Amino acid sequence: MTEQLYYNDSYLSSFRAKILSCEEKNGVFEVILDRTAFFPEGGGQPGDRGVIGACEVIDTKLENGEIIHLCRGKVSGEVDCSIDWKFRFSNMQQHTGEHIFSGVLHSLTGFDNVGFHMGKEEVTVDFNGAVNSETLALAERKTNEFIYKNAPVTCFYPAQDEIKNYDYRSKKEVEGALRLVEIEGADLCACCGTHVRFAGEVGMVKVITSENYKGGVRITLKIGEKALEDYIEKNNSVLEISSALCAKYGEVSQAVKKLQEKQNDLRIELYKANEKIAELTARDYSEARPFVFDSSSDPETARMAANIGAKKVETAFAFSGNDGDGYKYVVSSLTRDVRPVSKELNSFLEGRGGGKPEMAMGSVKARRAEIEEFLLKNFANGGNK
Repeated sequence: MTEQLYYNDSYLSSFRAKILSCEEKNGVFEVILDRTAFFPEGGGQPGDRGVIGACEVIDTKLENGEIIHLCRGKVSGEVDCSIDWKFRFSNMQQHTGEHIFSGVLHSLTGFDNVGFHMGKEEVTVDFNGAVNSETLALAERKTNEFIYKNAPVTCFYPAQDEIKNYDYRSKKEVEGALRLVEIEGADLCACCGTHVRFAGEVGMVKVITSENYKGGVRITLKIGEKALEDYIEKNNSVLEISSALCAKYGEVSQAVKKLQEKQNDLRIELYKANEKIAELTARDYSEARPFVFDSSSDPETARMAANIGAKKVETAFAFSGNDGDGYKYVVSSLTRDVRPVSKELNSFLEGRGGGKPEMAMGSVKARRAEIEEFLLKNFANGGNK
C-alpha cells in the first residue's frame, strides 16, 4: 500500500518515490507509487496535480484502496515528484475555511453540514435547515474572528476507546481509522483532507449566496485567495460603474437606483409615444387597404396599430421594418382565426411565425411592394374569408 505522506506533512511539496506500476488506460497512464504527497480526490476536496519524473499529473484519485496518479506519459524507476503547490495550498485554505464556517454555523443553529463541494472558483456547503440572513452574517463574522485569532489546526487519530469522548461533526459513517481535524475553539470534524497549520493562513471567508436546497440551504463561499480575487474583481466593477455614472465609490447603489427610476420613466414616456404613433398609423386602415406600415419600425407600435385596426376591418395587418432588413408583421382580428392567415403569409412571402386565434406575429423577407400586392389581391375588401 502506498505511504500517504500528505497525512504526515500537508506542506510537503516535493519528494522522491519508486514507480510500482504504470498502465495506460484510454490514453492516460495510471501510476502507483510506493509513497506519495499527492492527495487523492475525496471528502469534497479535488485530487492533486503536479509532476512525476518528467510527466504531468493531471489528477489523483483513490480507487479500490489504491492511490492512482493520472499522468500524460509513461514513467518508471525511482523519480523525483512535485505537487502543484499553489493549487494544493488553495485547497488547504478552502477546506480549512469550510471547517471553521461549518463549525460556527453548527454552534449557532444546530444544523449539520450534509454536503460539501470544492469547485474551481468557490465552495458550496449544504445544511439540513433554513438559515436567515442575520444568522448567516453572524456566522461569517465569527468565522473570520477565529481566523484573526490564528487558532491552531491539528489532525489526530483518537484511540478506539477514546472516540466516545469526542463530540465531533461527520457527514457520514467513518470506515477504518477515525481522523479528526480540530480548529481550536471553532470545530472538531472527521475529515480525510489536507489543511493549513493555523487558521490565519485561511485569509478570510466570505458568504456569496444562500439558496433553499432540499429542505435546507446551500451556501456558496469564497475562501482564501479565491476571496481576494473575488474582491478585486468586484471592486474593479464598482470603480468602473462609479466612473460611468459620475458617482462616488460609496454611492454607486444609489446612483444605479436613480438611473433605474429614470429608465422606468422613459419607458412610460416611450409607451405613450408609441400609443400615439399607433393611433395615427391606424387611421390608414380601410376595407380597401386592411394593412399599415409602421414608420417607426417598432414591433410594439405595430402590435398596437393592429389591435386598433381590428376594430375597423375584419383582418388587420401591421408591418414594421424595411426592404433591406425585412419586415415583422402582426395580424389581428376580432372575428376570425388569424393563424391560417399567418401560415398563408409565411408561405407566399418567405416568412415564419404564428400565434393565437386572435393575433399572430412573425416576419417575412419580401419587399414592401410585394407585400402590398399580395394583401391587395387576397385580403382587400373582405377577401379571403
